[in-house]
Amino acid sequence: MPDGARELESARDLLAGSRRVVVLSGAGISTDSGIPDFRGPDGVWTRDPEAERLATIDVYLAERSVRERAWRRRMDHPAWTAEPNAGHRALRGLDLQGRMHLLVTQNIDGLHLAAGHDPDDVVQVHGSLPESHCVRCDWSGPTRDVFDRVRSGELDPACPDCGGVIKPRVVFFGEALVEADIARALDAAGEADMLLAVGTTLAVYPVAHMVPIAVDRGAPVVIVNGSETEMDDMATVVLRGSLSELLPALVAGLPAILG
Repeated sequence: MPDGARELESARDLLAGSRRVVVLSGAGISTDSGIPDFRGPDGVWTRDPEAERLATIDVYLAERSVRERAWRRRMDHPAWTAEPNAGHRALRGLDLQGRMHLLVTQNIDGLHLAAGHDPDDVVQVHGSLPESHCVRCDWSGPTRDVFDRVRSGELDPACPDCGGVIKPRVVFFGEALVEADIARALDAAGEADMLLAVGTTLAVYPVAHMVPIAVDRGAPVVIVNGSETEMDDMATVVLRGSLSELLPALVAGLPAILG
């Protein structure tokens, strides 16, 4: 049997017997769509240390020049031209089979939604780049609309309602995560009959707690990633390799759950 085939078969058997699969996805699922991760060899922070400063809330709010640079850089983000890859589509297939209870993602690119998932069934714990909002009032709107203002000469577009600072609806360094989102993710891990962690090193908390929560419940954990993770020793099965290859192989051909 080829290397990894036995593990893949075991993971498929677990998936076939599951009706409440909770998925946790990280940056690794989007790299094949042309979106780099953050801390890998070609990651955003590795190649450009200033990028982290532009996404630090105190600096962003205090310095107009930082906001101007940040808006210019956002316009060049690969998420605007990226499309869901085979890994995203495989997870959508899992959803269509009726097996997925909830998809929790650390990604801000919106590719799970572009793949067809119902927004009500996706928790974007780090926010969403396609939407922007005012830090002072309740205004929100598409980030692409803010880009139009930047192109027209507003280098630091202010809120159209109150004049406050606008930022993408993404959690910056120094900002708190949305408590309701984290609670929903952790609660789902405790309800799962299988946890599938894909494209994440499981080093970012509190969402990484989803793994031990599922294990404590007695649910199997399958980890699919290109490299080692912090919680491989807790997994029932670990699949190592390209997510665009492994996820379709994992999901394809499983029967739909009826009723």
